[in-house]
Amino acid sequence: MLRWLGVGGGAFQMNKSELVQEISSRTKLPSAEVTQVVEAFVRSVQQQVIRGDKVVLSGFGTFHRKSRARRTARNVWTDEPLLVPATNVPAFKPGKPFREAVARRRRTRATAAAKATAPAARRRKAT
Repeated sequence: MLRWLGVGGGAFQMNKSELVQEISSRTKLPSAEVTQVVEAFVRSVQQQVIRGDKVVLSGFGTFHRKSRARRTARNVWTDEPLLVPATNVPAFKPGKPFREAVARRRRTRATAAAKATAPAARRRKAT
């Protein structure tokens, strides 16, 4: 159950309940059990990242905490400098197989689009 976002070339989005439905249908487990597992997974990842630990899922990616240094920004209305304090933010770095699968999907779509337009381009050259 994906929702069309219709932004930047088109994209689909899946929320947590739709993810639970998808996993439930693939594993034939009750949605209530899958919901508990997904929520436990999210809580575990959050707790580890908050503590500063990395959560490595081989082949998928790494969840970690990233430090952002203190910096000076600018108030756009008054053009005054504004000090933004240092902070920690959650981050995710996709693993190589995941990155390659996403890149391969994009290349496949681009190649298909190029092949679809190629015959029309050849006809124009011929005339």
